[in-house]
Amino acid sequence: MNKNILKINLLFFTACFIIFFPYLIISAQAGKSYIEIDEANSRKLVVAVPYFTDLSPRKGTSTIGKEMAQLLAKAIEFHGFANVIDPLKYGGSSDTNWTQLGVDFVLLGRYETAGSGMMIEGKLLNVSKNDFLSGLRYRGAVKQQNDMILRLGDSFVEQFTGEIGVSRSKIVYISDESGYKEVYISDVLGLKKRQVTKHRNLVVSPRLSRDGRQLCYSSYHTGNQNLYLTDLRQNKITTAISRRKGMNMAPGWAPDNQSMVVTLSKDGSPDLYWMKPSGKIIRRLTKRAGINVSPTWSPDGKEIAFVSDRSGSPQIYIMNMSNYNVQRLTFSGSENTEPCWSPKGDFIVYTSMKDGRYQLFTVDPKRKSSQHQLFSDWADCESPSWSPDGKQIVFSRKRNGKQELCVISRNGINLRVILEQKGNLAYPQWSGYIP
Repeated sequence: MNKNILKINLLFFTACFIIFFPYLIISAQAGKSYIEIDEANSRKLVVAVPYFTDLSPRKGTSTIGKEMAQLLAKAIEFHGFANVIDPLKYGGSSDTNWTQLGVDFVLLGRYETAGSGMMIEGKLLNVSKNDFLSGLRYRGAVKQQNDMILRLGDSFVEQFTGEIGVSRSKIVYISDESGYKEVYISDVLGLKKRQVTKHRNLVVSPRLSRDGRQLCYSSYHTGNQNLYLTDLRQNKITTAISRRKGMNMAPGWAPDNQSMVVTLSKDGSPDLYWMKPSGKIIRRLTKRAGINVSPTWSPDGKEIAFVSDRSGSPQIYIMNMSNYNVQRLTFSGSENTEPCWSPKGDFIVYTSMKDGRYQLFTVDPKRKSSQHQLFSDWADCESPSWSPDGKQIVFSRKRNGKQELCVISRNGINLRVILEQKGNLAYPQWSGYIP
């Protein structure tokens, strides 16, 4: 839904060792319409990102300027609402007849370096009105060049859509590229990845805290499926928070990062337990009502969704966390699993078996009859997880014996493969926004 809003942004970012100073260009045409990215019938914008201009004494356009433009273009295209025109069509120059090329908006950038410091500046041009809509300036260390470019891109996405972009967010996942299934983490554009675990054994179901600082996962390297916690800020200390006999399955983190719901089978059947990150149990939530797994919290922390086969087949249920009442949510399909609650609380995405393959569905948690298949694929699609803005979903797709990670818009369009790396990739989970 479009909405006209008079929008004047004054943004101020601070982070360790870096301060960003944005500025505003006030245009005569201050009103603008936001674009709903996931509208199936909306035309994609045509955007140009010329090479960044070097303002340093040597001036001109350098390889660095080209690399900046390429990264900014990649960040914009990732969000699915725009096609970035190939700069070879106009030589990468900002002095171009954009109307003749059919361009809607131009993202103009320039930069300047001084010693170990750098300034990056960007402006957004509306071609049809020949009007600059906004501008931003960032200052930081040269080594933070990519981060500043992605911040710029995410700010431009906000100008288009009304919500800040997600190109600085991260995805954790399992990869077997080392010969073992270990946890990795990467930015969504695949620029930089790192291996988090080195257990040299089977690791499954990585789960990030909402603030992106802590990672829980289950590992079999001791012979039992134990639950571990790692602080991703230092990536050195890993703590076993549950070594109870039987299942210790990776949790659903509470929105406040202070607790989690896990599956334990220490008393026989796999049941849900509310637990502190220290491993201390707060409360047992289910008791011998079939197999209970895959908890996911609502963003307001008032409910959890989970999977149980108490009715005879795996289905999704919702528990009220104030009175612990349980209601069944899904009724269509013989096997509904892996629920993930959207950041806005309006949908739950999950995996359902259909025609012998796992496919992705969504359901409104307030409307039991609202189950909807996102798209149809001849491959198995599993482990869905929402982007922090709730507009896209990452999942694992298996076909021809190969597992890869894909992203799709929340309405089932614009499917593409991401993080094209060695090995099989599975169990993805999208982080929240990165400060």
